[in-house]
Amino acid sequence: MRSRLLDAASALFRVHGLAGTSIGAIAAAADAFPSQITYYFRTKEALFVEAACRDALRLAERAEKAAARARTPAAYVRALVDGIMRGDGLAPFVEALTLARRRPDLAPQIARTIERLHVEGARAYAGEMARRGWLTRRPADLSARRFWAIALGIALEGQATGRSAAEMSAAMREALGEMASAEPAGATAPPLRLVAASAPPSAKPA
Repeated sequence: MRSRLLDAASALFRVHGLAGTSIGAIAAAADAFPSQITYYFRTKEALFVEAACRDALRLAERAEKAAARARTPAAYVRALVDGIMRGDGLAPFVEALTLARRRPDLAPQIARTIERLHVEGARAYAGEMARRGWLTRRPADLSARRFWAIALGIALEGQATGRSAAEMSAAMREALGEMASAEPAGATAPPLRLVAASAPPSAKPA
C-alpha cells in the first residue's frame, strides 16, 4: 500500500504540484482511504517530499544509463545534463527543497537524498571514466557534487523565471564546461586511478 500511495501521489504531484493535489485525490487514485495516507506519511507534505526524493533518485539513474551510451565526453555530458534537466522528476524535488526550509522536520530526508545523489553520481562517473579511458578534469566525488549543485541551482532559477527545459539544459552545459576529455592518441598520461597505487617497497641497503 505504501508503494501504491507513493506512485499515485507522484503522478498527481507532477501534474498539479503540491498545492493543487489533495489527500482525497491521492487516496482515490491509489484506491485507498485518506486515513491510510496519514497512517503511512503523517502529512501530505511528508508524502510529497518522500515521493519527490524517490523520483529524483530514479531520474538520476535513468540519466546515467542514457549517458552510458554516449561515444564521446561531450556527448556524455550532454546526455547526462539533458536527462536531468528535461526529466519530469526534477521540478518536484526542487519544490521539496524549498518546502524543507519551512518544515525542518522534512529536511533530513532531503539531506539523505542529496548525499545519495552525490555518492551514486560519483560512482557512475568514475566507472564511466575508467571504462572509457577518458581523463577526468576533477575527482569523481567533486565532479558529482559540482554537477548537482549546478543542476539544482539552475532548476530553481529556471522554475522561478519560467525558463524552458531546453534553456536550462543549455545553461547547465555552459556552467559545467568540459568535465572530461578523451585521451589523445599516443598520450602518455596514466589512466584514471580509482584507488591510490601501492607504495613501492623500499630498497634494501647495499
